Amino acid sequence: MDQRVAASEFQLRSRCEGGGTSKLNAWGADSDYGVLRSVLLGPIENYKWLETSSVSKKSLRRGVEFNLDTAKAQFAEMVSAYQSAGVEVHSHAGDPHLPYQVYARDSSIMTPYGAIITNMAQWWRRGENFRAIETYQRLGIPIYDYITAGTFEGGDFNVIEPGCVLIGWEGNEGRSQEQAALQLQGWFEAEGWEVKLADIDPFYVHIDIMVVMLAPKLAAVCLDCTDPEIVKWLRAKNIEIIPVPFQETMELGCNVVALGDDRVLLPEGSKTLKAALKAHGFAVYDPDLSMITQGGGGVHCMCQSLIRDPG
Repeated sequence: MDQRVAASEFQLRSRCEGGGTSKLNAWGADSDYGVLRSVLLGPIENYKWLETSSVSKKSLRRGVEFNLDTAKAQFAEMVSAYQSAGVEVHSHAGDPHLPYQVYARDSSIMTPYGAIITNMAQWWRRGENFRAIETYQRLGIPIYDYITAGTFEGGDFNVIEPGCVLIGWEGNEGRSQEQAALQLQGWFEAEGWEVKLADIDPFYVHIDIMVVMLAPKLAAVCLDCTDPEIVKWLRAKNIEIIPVPFQETMELGCNVVALGDDRVLLPEGSKTLKAALKAHGFAVYDPDLSMITQGGGGVHCMCQSLIRDPG
């Protein structure tokens, strides 16, 4: 794409007050399972483990040795999997001061109307929001709006199906606060969406650790840690649930990416879900990402959909 043309299409704020915002023509996603055409990743070059979550704290507490070269090789395998699936890969520009920039899910949210810039909770990640703005300007993707009512991260914005979103929040001790979730709720209800709020324990970090859509009416869910009310709500929508065990969930085995057309990208260690998906007739891409996931995020945490076919 001609970057001069892309820059001319960029808007700093495209949301219409009261709803009725126009959908994008060239970019956007109205589901988390339509065929993925273009994805945004974060750079791996500056990655290192920090005490950002229960997962990374456990790795550091137990003295697990981090190896950046191994992480880079695993990341390259994941990128190759996307490319093999026909997905165009974009990346944020690297910033040496942002070691968790690899988790591109959190600094923004992609919608049918443009990108939402989030408001990161941990001080060492807040600069990711600024780099995200630069990325969307470079690509020519309008920004829908900015989270201003409190902290919120993209892993807590979970599109269940077109026009329906599950929004997680964890309170003042967590990454996403209720007041920010309510701000998002107001925007999307004004656009005509159904919004379900989920109060989750900060231990689980984000809602996409435990609930991820795989295909229309099919979800991976950790029944051991997902609120029964949310499970009931999903089942009331006739969504079939593939259970993921608690231990594999805490190793990011439920944090996977639907590629569309019955294809899924998941970590090699997600044994139970992989077997269930193959039984459902899915094609599975399963790179070893253990050096990255032990830092607290999986394949879903590492990506932001830029273009998906309508769900």
